[in-house]
Amino acid sequence: MARPVKRLSARSVATITKPGRHADGDGLYLIVDPSGAKRWLFLFRWQGKLKEMGLGGVSTVSLAEAREAASEARRLVKSGRNPIEQRRAAKSDEAALVTFGAFADKVVADLSPGFRNEKHRAQWAMTLTNYAAPLRSMPVEAIGTDDLLAVLEPIWQAKSETASRLRGRIERVLDAAKAKGLRTGENPARWRGHLDKLLPARRKLMRGHHAAMPFEDVPAFLGALREREAVAALALEFCILNASRSGEVLGACWGEIDRKAKVWIVPAERMKAGREHRVPLTSRALEILDHVEAVRTGEYVFPGQKRDRPLSVMAMEMLLRRMQVPYTVHGFRSSFRDWAGERTSYPREIAETALAHVVGDATERAYRRGDALEKRRKLMEEWELYCGGGV
Repeated sequence: MARPVKRLSARSVATITKPGRHADGDGLYLIVDPSGAKRWLFLFRWQGKLKEMGLGGVSTVSLAEAREAASEARRLVKSGRNPIEQRRAAKSDEAALVTFGAFADKVVADLSPGFRNEKHRAQWAMTLTNYAAPLRSMPVEAIGTDDLLAVLEPIWQAKSETASRLRGRIERVLDAAKAKGLRTGENPARWRGHLDKLLPARRKLMRGHHAAMPFEDVPAFLGALREREAVAALALEFCILNASRSGEVLGACWGEIDRKAKVWIVPAERMKAGREHRVPLTSRALEILDHVEAVRTGEYVFPGQKRDRPLSVMAMEMLLRRMQVPYTVHGFRSSFRDWAGERTSYPREIAETALAHVVGDATERAYRRGDALEKRRKLMEEWELYCGGGV
């Protein structure tokens, strides 16, 4: 007597809660785990041995789809082919076609909604594009330890913080590839118990320490900078005059600029402290905005080469390198702070607020509701005058 098939129904699949195997017929089973999770299983004999082939979870594979997959597997068995090995070979062929670069770009896009700001996304994209360039054309399944070392060793000591972040991001991409079935085995980018045995202990970067230009040299530097017409030069000058972080400037949109009030309002989600920051715009800062608005191409104040994208996160740093300036963009904030402390009589709180630093404890901040915008405007006007060689 033939065994009944199609014993299950869509309703029974949804309502069965008893853990164990529940047969549909012809080797197809609904598996209910003790946790309540449900998945499909196809059982078949291959060379005298019973084999199990998973067909996916009930949440993603319907009863009809499971029956269709089981039917295809039975057809392969009947023709003398192992459906498990056939699927593995198909995945291998698929993985061979997926390059690290294409998959890394997808991972960055998928993770972007969780990034704190545009700068964070840009840093991920930049490191996985520039520093991981030798990996980008390789099949994601083929990347091994030697490939990782070839990328990391040249920068491991010279750019230790960047190298560490790059390693972690590559590890994240390769983990995602494994989760997608595009890789098997251990992750060659893992640190503990693997790369920590192959790479020397890296030099740790002291957080908050950035090579800063002595403030006495800033006027001469800005004089040379103003001879350049590139967008990066205008963005860097705007950054220096406002004592801003590079990410705040690169992500600036025209909708944040209030020309009538002469204020640039940086939204909380783009600020390190997570609080809206108002920046008083000086006359030179407004002139810079006039220059870039004349060639406006989209929503970003300082547009990049790609349509609807801001200037690259590395653009200003690369400009400093081309000018053979051994300082960082962030370091100009220190230049401003040193100047304010040594050459002006403004209270410390005004200079710190200009840098968008959180000043005072929670109680003090509760009583000081304002942001001293007009006092800061006078400070920034004096800074602009100094930078122009007027003081």
